[in-house]
Amino acid sequence: MVGPYAVQSVLGSGGFAWVVAAAREGWADEVALKVLKPKYARDSLFTARFLNESVVAGELRHPNIIRILDVGQDGDSCYFAMPHLPTSLADRLEAEPFLPEKDVARTAQDIARALAFAHQTGIIHRDIKAHNILLTALGEGILTDFGIARAVAAYVSTTGKQMTIGTPHYISPEQARGQPLDGRTDIYALGVTMYRAATGQLPFRSSDWYELARLHVEEPPTPPREIRPEISRAFEKIVLTCLAKDREERYPTAKELAEDLEGILTGKRSTRDVALGAMRKLLGRDG
Repeated sequence: MVGPYAVQSVLGSGGFAWVVAAAREGWADEVALKVLKPKYARDSLFTARFLNESVVAGELRHPNIIRILDVGQDGDSCYFAMPHLPTSLADRLEAEPFLPEKDVARTAQDIARALAFAHQTGIIHRDIKAHNILLTALGEGILTDFGIARAVAAYVSTTGKQMTIGTPHYISPEQARGQPLDGRTDIYALGVTMYRAATGQLPFRSSDWYELARLHVEEPPTPPREIRPEISRAFEKIVLTCLAKDREERYPTAKELAEDLEGILTGKRSTRDVALGAMRKLLGRDG
C-alpha cells in the first residue's frame, strides 16, 4: 500500500521516483502513482518541494496536461496520483523506428498548446521528452511530470547541491550552461522530441554527459531531410527553428510553434511565413 492506494505493478523508474499502477477503494479507474524513491523521500526539504510543486502542477487545468488527482505522504512514501494512460510517445517509438510527419506534428501541437498554457502562468516544465508525453486512445498528446523537474530546480537553488535537472539528450544549450531558463528551453526540448520522432534518431548522441552538453551548445544538428528526405521542408524548418542554439532565434512562444504546426496538418502556410513573404515582396518592390 502507498497511502490509500494498492500497488498493482511497477510501470517505470526514473532518477528520482518510481511510477506504479495502483487502485483505490471506491475509485472505478486504475491510477498511476509517482512515488519518490526513499533517498529523496527521507530528505524533508526535497519532500516539501516535491509536494508543493505537485500541488502547483495540479492547478494546471488544460486538456493536454495530465490531471493530478491526489497528492500525499504516508510515512516514507511521498506521492501524487494521476490517470493511468498506458502508452507514451516513447513506447510508440520503441515499436516504430520513426513516425509519419503528420502524426509527429499533431502530437507536438498538443504539447505546444499545453506549454503555451503553462508558460502563461509562469511555469516551465524543464524536462520535455518522449517519456513524458502520454497518448490517449484517440492519439491525443498529454504532457506529464511537471512536478519533479521543478522540485529539483527549487531544491538546488535553495541548497546549492548539485543535481541534474532535465534529460541530457533533450537539454537546451542554456540548460547545459547552467543559465537562467524561460519557456524557450521547453521549445528546444520539444524540438529534440520532434526530431527523434520524425527521423528515428536523436540530434546529438554520446555516452559522455559533458560531450553531449558540448554538442547541444556548439554543434548544429544534421538537417532532418538528410536523414529522411520525405520530410517536408516546412516541417524541417519548424524543427530546426526549435533547435536554434540562440534562444532568440527560436519561437518566442509555444503558441506560435503550435500555429506553425497547424500549417503542417492543414497544408496552409503559417501566418509567420505569409507575413515574411509579404515583407520581402514589399522590400523588393521598394528596392
